[in-house]
Formats: sequence, C-alpha cells, structure tokens
Amino acid sequence: MISAEHVIALLKQQASEEHAERMQGFFKTGKGQYGEGDVFWGIRVPNQRAIAKDVWKDLSKDQWPTLIQHPVHEVRLTALFILTYWYEKAKTEKEREQWVAWYIEYRAFINNWDLVDTSAHKVLGDWFWDRDRSVLMDWVGSQDLWEVRIAVVSTYRFIKRGDYSSTLWMAGQLLTHPHDLIHKAVGWMLREVGKMEEEVLLEFLNQHYTHMPRTMLRYAIERLHEPLRKDYLLGKVKN
Repeated sequence: MISAEHVIALLKQQASEEHAERMQGFFKTGKGQYGEGDVFWGIRVPNQRAIAKDVWKDLSKDQWPTLIQHPVHEVRLTALFILTYWYEKAKTEKEREQWVAWYIEYRAFINNWDLVDTSAHKVLGDWFWDRDRSVLMDWVGSQDLWEVRIAVVSTYRFIKRGDYSSTLWMAGQLLTHPHDLIHKAVGWMLREVGKMEEEVLLEFLNQHYTHMPRTMLRYAIERLHEPLRKDYLLGKVKN
C-alpha cells in the first residue's frame, strides 16, 4: 500500500517556484483575501490528476486524512481527485457513504474555489441526487464561504439530470450574499440551467434580475442571444 508521504513526494517532484508565485496571486492568498495563507508548490493540474490516477487504487485509506489536511494546496486537490476516484469506483453504497462522510467531515480543508468546483458535484451532488438534501440547503445559510459554494456547486449534478429546484431555491436565497465568489457560482449554475432549459432560466431572471448582483447576472446570461443579453444588462426586460 502507498503512504501519504509517498504521494507528497511524487507531487513535490513536480513543483515549480515560478508557477507557485503565479498561483498565489491567482488564488488570492494575500492578507485579507479569500485564500489568505494558502501555500502552493506550483504543480500543474494535469500532473496532479496523473498522480492521483496512478495512486488511488493503492493508497492506504487511513492515509487520506493526512493529504486533505496538508497545508499545501496541490496536496489537498490531489486528495480530492483520489476521493472522487474512490467514490466513483465504489462497488457498494456503504463505500460511497464512507467517502461522502469524509468529504463532509473534512470540508474545512476544501477551502478554495478549485477544490470545491472539481469535487462537490461529483461526490455530494451525486450522493444527494435521490436523498434528503437538507445538509446542502443548510449550508446555503452558512457564514463559511466555502460551505456555501460547496452547496451551490453540488447542484450541478442535479441540473444535468434535469432537476433545477435546488439550484433555483439557492439562487433566490443568495441574491444578497456579499461575496463575488458566490455570485459567480450561482451565476454559473443558472447558466447551466439555461443550457438545459432556457425558459426556466428566463423565468427566474425575469423575477429577480433587477436586484441580482451584477456578476451573478453576467455569468447567468452569458450564453443568451446578444440582444436579449444586452436588454438584461440595461434593465430593459419587463418582469
């Protein structure tokens, strides 16, 4: 079996100081920013995915918490790639339930938007598709930015299966959320709803667009025909 230390060593071999500096700026790690204090080794995502693909079958399960709690961002992201493999390849519901429980237990370490966006819908979204979603609904009201984003992005799996109800409810609840990372996530999910059924998106927009945060609106209407998109931006669409 493979240890956490082995995985960390494989990742460290891919480190790039130059890329790490760019990533620290891109993921807002400065004082007072949303990623404050996060540490990067500068490992490109395809390399992390390749390592996760190589080790997920042989990593000792009790080593995973060491990876997800690691201070280096890329180690945590690789841990989530591994957990997603475990979840998707699980042969029993009991196994899947364990990986979901770990995702929830260690969610405090899923603390940047890429960590959320590559994993939430694949694990929690899949699990809660046909189960009680109250955990996700509760997180919408959380003071923790990342819990809110996990809840929103989890609904991507629901959208792809034709259920927009959770997404639309969350979007309505989050119209006054203060952070642009939530505005972007909600706008993204609304756009995905529109890709499935544009009329559903337009109905939501017609009710709410005049008081939607600008970033949320821009993300939501990105794929609409240009004249209609401009009308929403200019406030010309009648409710």
